[in-house]
Amino acid sequence: MAFIDVNFDSKALNRQVTYKAIIPAEQSEPNTKFKTLYLLHGITGDNSNWLILSRVILTALRNKLAVIMPSGDNSFYVDQEAMGNNYGEYIGKELVEETRKLFPLSDKREDTFIGGLSMGGYGAFRNGLKYHDTFGAIIGLSSALIMDIILNSTDDADWKFLKRSYYQAVFGDLSKLKGSDNDIEALVLNIKNNNGKMPRIYMACGTEDELISNNREFRDFLLHNQVDNSYEEGPGVHDWKFWDLYINKAINWLLY
Repeated sequence: MAFIDVNFDSKALNRQVTYKAIIPAEQSEPNTKFKTLYLLHGITGDNSNWLILSRVILTALRNKLAVIMPSGDNSFYVDQEAMGNNYGEYIGKELVEETRKLFPLSDKREDTFIGGLSMGGYGAFRNGLKYHDTFGAIIGLSSALIMDIILNSTDDADWKFLKRSYYQAVFGDLSKLKGSDNDIEALVLNIKNNNGKMPRIYMACGTEDELISNNREFRDFLLHNQVDNSYEEGPGVHDWKFWDLYINKAINWLLY
């Protein structure tokens, strides 16, 4: 197995970027390419979080799974064209293309996955659904599926990442958010209405997590619209103890 830091010139982000990659040493069968998980961090994090705070290296090695970990800053992994920060295009298109050029990764949809925690869970859903022809499965752990919080936000919030001004900087005009390609439910309906390929979906959230109601609501939305999903809850809060446990469960669901 190789652990690699890669720098390249991103056209989507208009600057040099760095991502981390876990690449298994060899496949089980000759001349086959690796299944790949693009794994996203949460708010205030970076591309080292999964490596430092979870056992994802061991899980990848055991399953001969390539894992690509980009940095998304605090962007929610969406396109911010006014600032030249097209994180969605970077994650959903450019990064996939670049990593497939450099490493022996499968280009099959059924072998290409995206996942993340909290903000990264939102990013996995947003880009996994928007680029549903690329990604065959989505993993969302404690996902920040917080459309209602965003739309009802004010600048009175104590934490800067709950302030309306922050959400406006990330998503632009909030009056246009619902129904846009940053609206997860709208993306689901768009796939269904156009007979597109719906990615397989795995969700997990801790029962003591403040985002549990948001995740349950999205699970219920999927069920109402007859979208199959695997949903799990367990004891836990919004922390790495929960995410470390459930990324292993998610990868097991993904591959077996």
